[in-house]
Amino acid sequence: MEYNNENMEFADRLKELREEKKLSIQQLAKETRIGSSSICRWENNQADIKSMQLIILAKYFNVSTDYLLGLED
Repeated sequence: MEYNNENMEFADRLKELREEKKLSIQQLAKETRIGSSSICRWENNQADIKSMQLIILAKYFNVSTDYLLGLED
């Protein structure tokens, strides 16, 4: 199942930020204590993220939640 285009922006930004830090999905999972399967599903636009997980990722990458969601540049 594919989600809408708004989620695609999040998927792209998450993957871009992870790759900029040269992290594998497993490494990011370990660093953030978020399941690697969740990260994989988000990057493939197959699931929605919960607010607490979004906050954890925003803090980890030092970006706003709005940036991660594609609401700001």
